[in-house]
Parts: sequence; C-alpha cells; structure tokens
Amino acid sequence: MTAPSFDRSIKIAPSILAADFADFGREIQAVEAHGADWIHVDVMDGHFVPNLTFGPAMCKAIRPHIKTVMDVHLMISPVDPYIEAFADAGADILTAHVEAGPHIHRTLQAIRGAGVKAGVALNPGTPTESVEYLLDMVDLICVMTVNPGFGGQKFIHSQIDKVKQLREMIGDRPIHIEIDGGIDPTTAPLMAAAGADALVVGSAVFKGGSVINPVPYGENIRAIRAAAEAAR
Repeated sequence: MTAPSFDRSIKIAPSILAADFADFGREIQAVEAHGADWIHVDVMDGHFVPNLTFGPAMCKAIRPHIKTVMDVHLMISPVDPYIEAFADAGADILTAHVEAGPHIHRTLQAIRGAGVKAGVALNPGTPTESVEYLLDMVDLICVMTVNPGFGGQKFIHSQIDKVKQLREMIGDRPIHIEIDGGIDPTTAPLMAAAGADALVVGSAVFKGGSVINPVPYGENIRAIRAAAEAAR
C-alpha cells in the first residue's frame, strides 16, 4: 500500500465507475500515466445507495495496477464488518459515511486500526457539525456534491458553503477535503477556491478517450487541474 503523504496541492482522482468495466487494469494504467494522482473506487451495496458496484475481491484484483493511491469510498451499510476486508485488499484510504452505522467514531477507529487512512463522507444533507468532534480521527473529509449512488448527476452548488465551513473548522490539521460529484473544469475552481484539494472526477476525465486512445484522459485531467489551481 501507498502511504499518501499530506499536502494541499490539487489532486485529481479519476473514478473508475466511469471507466470501461471490462478493462479496469489498462484504464487505471492509462489515467495514471496521463496525470492522475489517486484512483477513486466507488463501492456501493444497493442498500445504502441505489446502485451495486464493487467488493473487496475486485479491489484486490485492481490493486497491482494502481501505482498511486487507492482511494476507496464505501457507500455501504453496515460498514464496520467490511473494513478489514477492504484494508486487506490494499486500500490506502477508506472513507465511510456518517450515516453508514450507529457509531462513526468507532468506525473511524477501526479504519485506522486496520492501518489505513480514515475518511468520512458527508451527503448533501449532512451538516458540517456532524464531523466537528471527529477532526482528530480523520485524514480526509469527502463532501458529496451529488446524492451518492450514480455518476453523471448535476453538481449541487449549496455544498460550496459547506466546504468553506469545513476549511475553517479544519484549521491547520492535516486533513484533505475531497469533493465527489459533478466535477469538471467549470465546478473544480469553485471547490478549489472554497478550500478543497482532492477532486474525484468521473466522466469529465474519461470522456473522449479509451485505453487505445488515452490522450484525451491527459487533456481532461490537465484542464481540470489548471482550472482548479487558477482559482486558489
């Protein structure tokens, strides 16, 4: 596993939910070769969110292809029984939702206890106050700018103020603010200006390219990064 070092530079994390499901290995290699900083894996259970995607076995299968950071977003409930399996599968960061179990504090303890960086995710309707007493237990706060469950949704602008509040709450703590949902060259600068440093991007990275023609992946990543960096 890669132990992600902390810095506040803009990080682009392509979501493989938007990649070619039949060719994940080469898709991951292609986006990393063209500038991806992290690889984002959206785990959905068809219960906590209305979609069903990947489990620990798939994460373990793609781990050898990931040379950067494997950022695993657990949109599942209950989450605690699966932490060890995803840690063993090679996750560098495991992110759980505030509402994914009865005791988010215990969940974060378990993630760190498994030797993995701990993230907590906030749905669009989840207030910043829900993480106020967790700040010394997390390495990342993921702000959902769409309702979790599907890619391609419209960006929810009310979350910009949430990011600003989080940035103030975090202070000088080494905590990443990650944005997940509707990120493209138009919305990336809004979030970077508000204080975010990690941007999960799906279709806006993978559009126009393929493993046979990955050049557009790099063009898309550079455009999003440049727009975000210019807004800081």
